[in-house]
Amino acid sequence: MPLTDPACKNARCPADRPRLRLADAQGLYLEVTPNGSKHWRWKYRFAGKEKRLALGSYPAVSLSQARLDRDAARLKLKAGTDPSAERRDERLTRKIRLGTTFEAVARSWHENWRGAKSPRHADYVLRRLEADVFPAIGAKPIAEVTAPQLLALAKKIESRGALDIARRAWQTAGQVFEHALAHGMIERNPARDVRPGAALKPRTKGEFARLEPKDMPELLRKMQAYPGSVFTRYALELMARTFVRTGELIAARWEEFDLDAAEWRIPAARMKMKTPHIVPLSTQAVDALRCLHELKGLSGLLFPGERDHEKPMSNGTILGALKRMGYAGAMTGHGFRGVASTILHEAGFDHAHIELQLAHQERNAVSAAYNHATYLQQRRRMMQWYSDHLDQLRQGAKVIPFKAA
Repeated sequence: MPLTDPACKNARCPADRPRLRLADAQGLYLEVTPNGSKHWRWKYRFAGKEKRLALGSYPAVSLSQARLDRDAARLKLKAGTDPSAERRDERLTRKIRLGTTFEAVARSWHENWRGAKSPRHADYVLRRLEADVFPAIGAKPIAEVTAPQLLALAKKIESRGALDIARRAWQTAGQVFEHALAHGMIERNPARDVRPGAALKPRTKGEFARLEPKDMPELLRKMQAYPGSVFTRYALELMARTFVRTGELIAARWEEFDLDAAEWRIPAARMKMKTPHIVPLSTQAVDALRCLHELKGLSGLLFPGERDHEKPMSNGTILGALKRMGYAGAMTGHGFRGVASTILHEAGFDHAHIELQLAHQERNAVSAAYNHATYLQQRRRMMQWYSDHLDQLRQGAKVIPFKAA
């Protein structure tokens, strides 16, 4: 007959027996040992074999609860699932998740990701993870990290005024989650549940500050009349006409240029994306380079440092010149890239051509040799149009909008 609560409570196993089994119904029984412990078991058959499923200990699991658990297991069995095998899979999954903390997965991602990056940049990303992200969520199983937790760590970084670092921490965490997603460790990327722009403050104006296109004519006229070093003036002009990154310009070497072909080929080692990059040179850019050649000669760095000619011009030289012209906090060398992007998009040039010229598109090693020359003819026309447009802005002439084909 079925068990009762008093029978379960008073059950004792004789000292001369290894265990006592008290049957309830439909395979459920209470197993009692000589030391007084009592455990619920459910006996069933799956694929022709007799099996048992542990349902907990009495009295922590009452008789009524044991029956409910048995009935739930019977439903799984009826559906063709082995309850014991399912239990093992759940335990294994929990064990794997507990062993895959965010920090462990992040370090695995970093080892895989850093191969295509410069050592300096890769080390910087790891240091930021160690300083800001790991203390907050590093010890948590990655499958248990939520969007609110990610937002909380980003807001904590933001609270100390590091707005750009807060966004980068969010983006880097998102890449770690993508890595975990690809390897079956998680089922969704919580970094995608909330957009950083919807939760974090915008970057400060001084962070890659740039002028609006309407303010460019005055800057261009001030650049033309810049009273400082002539080399700095040419650096500013080439920055405006080529809109490369500051580091790519100041470390440029004469052997990278073919003035007859009007091309500047920047080697992969000097590019952020670690793939070679072609900058088509406008006639104005070529003229500036030929004038620079007359001043310095065709050897070594275009813009050597004032004290050590073997090292390039300082990053701060262009910023200092902009400050001297009255643009402190309003314009940076990087800002020329943003202005160019805005003007070219508004003029109707193809987004893919603009992004490729800005070297924003990350390319894999197989396609790098081809992709750096993609749309080269279209980019030549675009770069010449842009240089002509800058001249018109400086001269105050009426600008006729470009109609893209």
